[in-house]
Amino acid sequence: MIAGLRATSEGGADLVQLLTPEGQRVTHPDFDIDVSAEQLRGMYRDMVLIRRADREGNALQRQGQLGIWVPLLGQEAAQIGAGRALRPQDMAFPSYREHGVAWCRGVDPTELLGIFRGTDHGSWDPHETGLGLYTIVIGNQCLNATGYAMGQKFDGKVGNSDRDASENEATMVFFGDGATSQGDVHEGMVWASVYDAPVVFFCQNNQWAISEPTERQSRVPLYERARGYGFPGIRVDGNDVLASLAVSQWALDEARNGNGPLLIEAFTYRMDAHTTSDDATRYRMDDELQAWKLKDPVERLRVHLLREELADQDFVDEVEREADELATRFRQFCFDMPEPPPERIFSAVYAEESPVVAAQRDDYLQYLSGFADAGHDTEGSVR
Repeated sequence: MIAGLRATSEGGADLVQLLTPEGQRVTHPDFDIDVSAEQLRGMYRDMVLIRRADREGNALQRQGQLGIWVPLLGQEAAQIGAGRALRPQDMAFPSYREHGVAWCRGVDPTELLGIFRGTDHGSWDPHETGLGLYTIVIGNQCLNATGYAMGQKFDGKVGNSDRDASENEATMVFFGDGATSQGDVHEGMVWASVYDAPVVFFCQNNQWAISEPTERQSRVPLYERARGYGFPGIRVDGNDVLASLAVSQWALDEARNGNGPLLIEAFTYRMDAHTTSDDATRYRMDDELQAWKLKDPVERLRVHLLREELADQDFVDEVEREADELATRFRQFCFDMPEPPPERIFSAVYAEESPVVAAQRDDYLQYLSGFADAGHDTEGSVR
């Protein structure tokens, strides 16, 4: 076993941290940051609300309302910190667990439900929100992000130092530690390096690629692998929203200013199963989980806010009430979702209707119409 890779480690001496697990504010010589009490309260609200939506999604799947759910429990700080570092003109490419990033990009949690209910592939507009649709194929989003970032550079939207500097753009792509073993991630990093693309690779190392631990993915800490591609890598405490924000802001600024790609390894922990199809108790010990619960990102910021008198209990209670309201709305939205008609699977395949797809649709609907006496109407919907 390689020292520093296991989930029981503290992340190593290179870990960037600004808020200890006990909620104490510390400084860092390179990545310190000034944030207002309002910003801190806002990020606390972000984490509490998206955690509550996540827990409701988990419950809905268990009750048969969703086909699957992908929990983010424990990774809220990494996602909110990075998500709040993005500017409106930036672009983000998620995998399938970035509910917190989606929240920061203005995507309501209800818009995630269609993916996991199996009724759509994502209902938001990537151009309007600056967030690509969820990617199920492991690591494929890294190629998409690199290509987009190359376009940003070719279009002259990177590295401007004149009056348009504030409009410079960058791309951030999110993936897990297991994805680093996929060829798409490697290829994306190679192309990003060669073309000096303004892309930040944000790896959420939650210690487990389903049932495989990190040491099965790499012989060195993941952030050190960036050197092999010729760009910097950095490890941040992914349970520290303040450090995640600071490092992400720095990395995105570097990319926007034309200094090429970077890799951030957010050292965090998946406190729930990989998905609702997974049983994490079969491959990890409970004492490991309990040790990481002491580093809970939400509790860490709550303690800091109360200790430093940046918020009071009334604020905490109000956020909890807001989370309850979100959960109720989220749940009711799921119950009220209409079943799409069967012809939906043939729509929007191409920008213009394809005669081949149209023929397939007509043949399929005709086939379904033959089951009218077996509980189907002529439109193919189940009664």
